[in-house]
Amino acid sequence: MAKDILAAIEERMPHFSKGQRRIARYIVDEYDKAAFLTAAKLGKTVGTSESTVVRFAYEMGFEGYPQLQRALQEMIRNKLTAVQRIELIEEAEDTSKVLGQVLGQDIDRIKRTLEEVNRADFAASVEALGRARSIYIIGVRTSSILAGFLGFYLGLIFDNVRVVDADGAGEIFEKIVHIGAGDVIIGISFPRYSRRTAQAVRYGKERGATAIALTDSEAAPVAQYADYLLKARSEMASFVDSLVPPLSLINALVVAAGLGRKEKVAETFSQLEYIWEQYRVFEKPGEEEAGA
Repeated sequence: MAKDILAAIEERMPHFSKGQRRIARYIVDEYDKAAFLTAAKLGKTVGTSESTVVRFAYEMGFEGYPQLQRALQEMIRNKLTAVQRIELIEEAEDTSKVLGQVLGQDIDRIKRTLEEVNRADFAASVEALGRARSIYIIGVRTSSILAGFLGFYLGLIFDNVRVVDADGAGEIFEKIVHIGAGDVIIGISFPRYSRRTAQAVRYGKERGATAIALTDSEAAPVAQYADYLLKARSEMASFVDSLVPPLSLINALVVAAGLGRKEKVAETFSQLEYIWEQYRVFEKPGEEEAGA
C-alpha cells in the first residue's frame, strides 16, 4: 500500500543523508506529484542530484527509481481526481518528449502484462466463451470502449453476445436480469474503478454465471467476484488512462476464441464480404460514388 511506503519512509527518515531527507520529505508531503516525476526532475525539485534520488530508491529496498515510482503510482492512481491529474501534466511531461515517453511506456506495460497474465485463467476464459449460452460484457466510462470493441469482435464469432452499455445501475441489472448458469459475464474495470461493474459481475456470479474480470489488479473490486482474472497493466499518462495493454489482451482473447470456431468465422466473413460488396459499404481506391 502507498500508505505503507510512506510509513516506511517516515520510519527511516533519521537514517537518511541530508539530500535523501529532502527527497523523503517531498515524497511524503507531495506523493501525488512525486509519483510522476522522473528521477532528474525530482532531484531538481528538491535541490539535489539525480544520483541521490536513485540511491534513495536503493535505500528503500527497490531495484531502482522506476520501481519506487511505480509503487507510488500503483497506490494513488485510483485516488486522484481528474483535476489533480491535469495539474500533474506540467510537472510530469516535457512536451518535446511526450511522443517517445507515452509510446515507450505503453510498450513497457504490454511487456509487463505478458509477464503477469495468468495463462491458465486465459485458457479457461476462452473455453468458457466457447461453451457459453450467452455472453454478457460490461464496462462503463472509458472501459465501455473496451467492452464495445470486445463485443463487436466476439459478435462475429458467437451469436449470443450482449454488450451492456447502461448509464444507471438499475438499467444494468434490467439488462442482465435473465443471466444464469451456462452464461458468461465479463466485467471490464480499470481505475477509477466503477462500482456498478463490480455489482453487476457479483449479481451474475450469484446467479450461477461464469465470471471473468478484465482489470489491472487482484485488489480491484471486480476481481473478487471473478472465476477467472485477466490482468492487464493500465497506468496513467497524466490525465489519460492507457488502454493499450487491455486492448492488446482483448485482441489475444478474440483470436484465441476464434481459433476454436474457424469454420463459423470464415462463413461469417464470407457473408460480410458479400454484403460489403453488394451494398458498396467501403470505398475502393480510384472508385467514385455513383451519382456523386
